[in-house]
Amino acid sequence: MIDSSWLNIGSLVIGLIAWVLPVVNLLRSQKQGNEKWVAFSIISISACAISLCFQIFSNYQLVKIEDWSALMDTGGAVAFTSAVLVIVTILLNALTLIVYRNRTAK
Repeated sequence: MIDSSWLNIGSLVIGLIAWVLPVVNLLRSQKQGNEKWVAFSIISISACAISLCFQIFSNYQLVKIEDWSALMDTGGAVAFTSAVLVIVTILLNALTLIVYRNRTAK
């Protein structure tokens, strides 16, 4: 199985992708003809889900090797950062939806 540290790095990178895509959407909202904003939002939410899966797999790996101290040390931080990832991803994609909905309604 993959080492737990690689899963954490992958989770961080994919989580950042989940945040960058809606920001790119918002920066491109001023340009005409950006029909791909829905695809970017779907990919962003999917990246968030994949990032959370990587964290679950990382915790599972720690359980398999019975590294209880690592689980106890990181459990709170993983829960907090996972909640932040989900909340920020939802807010950024909701903001993108509002911007594009208002733009197409005009």
